[in-house]
Amino acid sequence: MAEKLLKSGIIVSSMTLISRVLGLIRDVVIAAFVGAGAAADAFFFANRIPNFLRRLFAEGAFAQAFVPVLSEVKEKHGDDAVRALVARAAGTLGVILLLVTLFGVVASPLVAMLFGMGWFIEWLQGGPDAERFELASLMLKITFPYLFFVSLVALSGAVLNTYNKFAVAAFTPVFLNIAIILAAVYASDWFAEPALALAWGVFLGGLVQLLFQLPFLVKAKVLVKPRWGWHDPGVVKIRTLMIPAMFGVSVSQINLLLDTVIASFLLTGAVSWLYYSDRLLEFPLGLFGIAIATVILPTLSRMHAKASVEEFKATLDWALRFIALFGFPAMAALMVLGKPIIAVLFMRGEFTELDVERVSYSLFAYACGLFSFMLIKILAPAYYARQDMKTPVRIGIIAMVANMGLNLLLAPFLSYVGLALATALSATLNAFLLYRGLKAIGVYQLTGYSGWFVLRVLAASLGMAMVLLWWLPDMAYWYQQSTGWQLQQLLLSCSLGAAGYFALLVLLGGRPAHLRRTR
Repeated sequence: MAEKLLKSGIIVSSMTLISRVLGLIRDVVIAAFVGAGAAADAFFFANRIPNFLRRLFAEGAFAQAFVPVLSEVKEKHGDDAVRALVARAAGTLGVILLLVTLFGVVASPLVAMLFGMGWFIEWLQGGPDAERFELASLMLKITFPYLFFVSLVALSGAVLNTYNKFAVAAFTPVFLNIAIILAAVYASDWFAEPALALAWGVFLGGLVQLLFQLPFLVKAKVLVKPRWGWHDPGVVKIRTLMIPAMFGVSVSQINLLLDTVIASFLLTGAVSWLYYSDRLLEFPLGLFGIAIATVILPTLSRMHAKASVEEFKATLDWALRFIALFGFPAMAALMVLGKPIIAVLFMRGEFTELDVERVSYSLFAYACGLFSFMLIKILAPAYYARQDMKTPVRIGIIAMVANMGLNLLLAPFLSYVGLALATALSATLNAFLLYRGLKAIGVYQLTGYSGWFVLRVLAASLGMAMVLLWWLPDMAYWYQQSTGWQLQQLLLSCSLGAAGYFALLVLLGGRPAHLRRTR
């Protein structure tokens, strides 16, 4: 079982790697074109709102409710029942999404006012950056339809994942990144404000992603005519599970959205600095945490349907070892190499040395919670696979309240960095409570086998960080060098860090067998 999961995990991680690399290239292009000023703030704001709703309607709550039900139907009733459920789920979700999208387009100024209150107040008062509110409202009209497209993409991806076709869904986001890059490079001259080209790139990216997946649905014989099915038993079960999951699975996104609201009251650039640091955090999170979560949810759902309790526990234990192997060194690397990475990727065009410094501060704060973010991605599916949505909701409420309290406590002293640190700390609380809940009901407890492995990984990660701190030159010297020299030094640093980490891990007793089998 572990080898099959590892193979699937490698496939998803490989496809995700392509997407994340293109995502970084996209962010490099965005940084060069709009930097971290008012226009960049407006674009990141307009992009974040539909992405937040996407997590609620699609990749987050819907997928976590849909996949267990679909896996159960497939296991017990066969492919014809799967096609019937997909038709009614797609039709019902599609109508709801269309209505929400139309509202978002028409009422974009209201949405911008609610989530960008600081900008709205400045607009009312005729402040120097008042145009941010107007620009954000206009961009929302362009980016909001992305919600409709990408939610249907997530639905079709969930169906393909249920049939173990993980590569398609993992590769699909590549087209969003390509669309934004092409829009920035070739269409920015068409607009008085170049950032508008980025918004149109988001729109086209959503459409292309949906069109890309349709042939694979045809090949899998699950492309069906959507039907309205609000009262269909399968749809009723999905929406019953989905309603609490809409909150529980999206706590981190809600926290980020609340950060955006608070950041709109802070200095110009705060939204952009948080965005760039969050994007760098998303690279290892998507590559390892989300990839493994994507693989284990259908597996856990099938195991629960079969009442395979021991296999369920072993799968979770294996997933924890996997994310520890990559999560802790990634966390250490982001903390130590943050400034060099940001400088190499973004410091050109409108993105200045000051922006590098500011982004590095929030990246360090976010990185403190990287393993916790990953842990949530594998522990929450253990509840969803058992069709228990209420427990993650209760835990999510606690985490969100804690995040808001920490925001109010830390932001006055640490500004936008306090928002990032509050998010990391609340994620750690979330992960701890999820684990404690699973342990309390006897679903999962960390084994000694995995515990010792995690300790070895921690020690090797600490050793790697010390080696990198010794190796890196002073940043004042770094800034004076050419981009080519910086890139060469960064690649050498990453290679040295990776080699040092794995060498230390082997010396401490880490072996490939830790990932090749469950125990």
